[in-house]
Amino acid sequence: MNQKVNDAFSNCHPFLNFFYFTVVLLFTMFNQHPVFLAISYVSAVTYAVLLHGLKKTLKQMFLLTGPGLLVVTLLNPLFNHYGVTMLYYVEASGNWITLEALVYGLVLGAVMFIIIQWFSCYNSVMTTDKFVYLFGRVIPALSLVLSMALRFVPRFTEQLGKIRNGQKAMGRDIANGNVLKRAKHGMNILSILVTWALENAIETSDSMRSRGYGLRGRTAFSIYRYTTRDRWLTVIMTGLFAVFAVGCAGGAAYAVYDPQIELAGLTVQGRQAAVSCGTLPAIATYVAFALFCFLPVLLHAAERWALHNRKKTVGTDIGLTYRKIYEELEQERTCS
Repeated sequence: MNQKVNDAFSNCHPFLNFFYFTVVLLFTMFNQHPVFLAISYVSAVTYAVLLHGLKKTLKQMFLLTGPGLLVVTLLNPLFNHYGVTMLYYVEASGNWITLEALVYGLVLGAVMFIIIQWFSCYNSVMTTDKFVYLFGRVIPALSLVLSMALRFVPRFTEQLGKIRNGQKAMGRDIANGNVLKRAKHGMNILSILVTWALENAIETSDSMRSRGYGLRGRTAFSIYRYTTRDRWLTVIMTGLFAVFAVGCAGGAAYAVYDPQIELAGLTVQGRQAAVSCGTLPAIATYVAFALFCFLPVLLHAAERWALHNRKKTVGTDIGLTYRKIYEELEQERTCS
């Protein structure tokens, strides 16, 4: 079940929401330059704080992102031994742990957990209604399956909590009894959960079919309108996307970790990247990508600022109106 949010970007047209997340997810997944990853991570965490609150975001970072990132970073150099900068010799395996493999493991872990952070934001903003609105007419069957799949994990987790509470009230939770009884209780909870998931999928499919979903000529109610603000945002997002896409194509996102670390725009261990990229094009690429990633936060801040000024103006106008009425009453009282 999607979490209800009320930030400015979530209230924009679904096409803008989908376009934004598609771009940031693709450029994060297929980009291994540390500057891009740092920008993407900071913007994802900032937007997650705006959507979910600081406490929930920090809990996710410290309980999931931090330990997972550490595990991936340490596992990669243990199984991959490319690189020329030797750090430590493992006598048991007879292999060296290299700086390049360690750094690349850190990059892989960062990419994975930045994607998780972005998907937590995506799940809150791109609701099922928005997804079906965008793709319901083009690919009705696939859009229904994808919308069900995207909301499957949060609904699965919520239902698991309900089942565990019910089983706990009967003394059949995984924390009750010895090891064998705990395993039996766990299998019972899993069986109930899988049965619920299958029945829910069948009920959803039958419900949509009974409503004529996917039939030719079927119309659907929509509350989404492409407003003037959406047009301006489309122009801004397209312009920023064009700038950093051209910059990446020109080498601003060049990053190699095997056999030596080479990063565009940076000098690592006295070496520069094989793909040359000017300082100004690289800076323009990074700034454009940062503005694009922080666009929801900037839009929300701008809307809050405008709302604050509007309230202030309205309050001033009301005060002047009451003052004028008071002066007129005083003048009438004096004349009488």
